[in-house]
Amino acid sequence: MVRISNNLVGILNIVTLLLSIPIIGGGVWLSKQANTECEQFLDKPVIALGVFILLVSIAGLIGSCCKVSWLLWVYLLVMFLLILLLFCFTVFAFVVTNKGAGEAISERGYKEYRLGDYSNWLQKRVNNHWTKIRSCLVDSKICQKLLESSSTPVEVFYKERLGALQSGCCKPSNDCKFEYSSPTNWTQTGTSTLNANPDCSVWSNDPNMLCYNCQSCKAGLLDNIKSDWKRVAVINVIFLVFLIIVYSIGCCAFRNNREDNSWKRYP
Repeated sequence: MVRISNNLVGILNIVTLLLSIPIIGGGVWLSKQANTECEQFLDKPVIALGVFILLVSIAGLIGSCCKVSWLLWVYLLVMFLLILLLFCFTVFAFVVTNKGAGEAISERGYKEYRLGDYSNWLQKRVNNHWTKIRSCLVDSKICQKLLESSSTPVEVFYKERLGALQSGCCKPSNDCKFEYSSPTNWTQTGTSTLNANPDCSVWSNDPNMLCYNCQSCKAGLLDNIKSDWKRVAVINVIFLVFLIIVYSIGCCAFRNNREDNSWKRYP
């Protein structure tokens, strides 16, 4: 007799199998369209994720609908490991994103970011891969809007609500006390304090340089990562609950398979 749990596992795996196809397609499309190191970095993980979901879905589908107990056992083992891995990653994401935030500046619409305020683990990861990350940031033209706003009055610029990357990578730190010429063009004066912040001596008016090598640029990136990871962690909690439910149903289906096999073995 067909059991409800087997049907539910089968239906859920058909859904995930269908979802894996556009994921794989998206990864292949990314590999064809990649023009920057950022895009080239993304395609392989996306394809790997799609293939993984596809194989797990096939195993769960065949195991539940065709009552292949050993395949369903493999499916449940993979699901258990996935739940464990997702749980660890979610806790880790909350821990490493607990530190760091932008610093509000008096009479400024934007915030400034300092690398030392963020998790040491995130700092090391960014520092170790900064050459590639910097190339991606330049290719993404995050400062293009500011470069095109050369006629913006200083009063208007100071009220701008800049994003973390724009604030960290496209302008010098407020500590430097440079004189404003345009959003991406600043001049040293007699009151400028280059020693106040290491980033002051790194700043360049060259559109291809700006503050891409500054610590504030890394901090701006980490602030974005922190926000993204927190969102992902919340989604992971929801997905974790879903996986636990599917795993529980899968266990029932596995028990049904064993019972059915027992009845066949001993008529």
